[in-house]
Amino acid sequence: MPLTFTLDPVVTPALRDGVVELWTNVSNAGGAVGFVPPVSREEIRPELVRHLVAMAEGRTRLLVGQDAAGEVAATAFLTFNTHRLMRHWVWLYTVMVHPKHQGRGHGRDLLAAAADAARGIDGITAIRLTCRGGLGLERFYGGCGYKEVGRVPGAIRVADGDDRDDITMLLPLT
Repeated sequence: MPLTFTLDPVVTPALRDGVVELWTNVSNAGGAVGFVPPVSREEIRPELVRHLVAMAEGRTRLLVGQDAAGEVAATAFLTFNTHRLMRHWVWLYTVMVHPKHQGRGHGRDLLAAAADAARGIDGITAIRLTCRGGLGLERFYGGCGYKEVGRVPGAIRVADGDDRDDITMLLPLT
């Protein structure tokens, strides 16, 4: 079943709770979305609040994918640059697909929807994102058209003795 994607959905309590639930499930399944398992909803909630504040201030836009039951199944946040020389591209953050929906092409669909959303923003010509090394994410993003443009070895400390590369990927939109 395909997901239905919505850019800038109305943030209701149900949507907010759905994003927290998604983020918790993805994190606890080992997803590289800013946390290391185990993590609770209460630990995720403040990070979501920061994203919601950025949305309210017009600095970030939310893309949500919902399944046939209307449940939040995927998300990505598009964040604008504030630097005057870099306003022609956006960051893509917190790219998530619920573990029960993975392996069905929904990640590719989410990235395609994010690219379409970015193309619809006046003046945006590229998307940048970062990913955690050691998980093969750069191969996934590469298969979706992104190119690796930078790597900082050992920049992400997942645990003592477990440092991962911080990989920057770029998708030109033109």
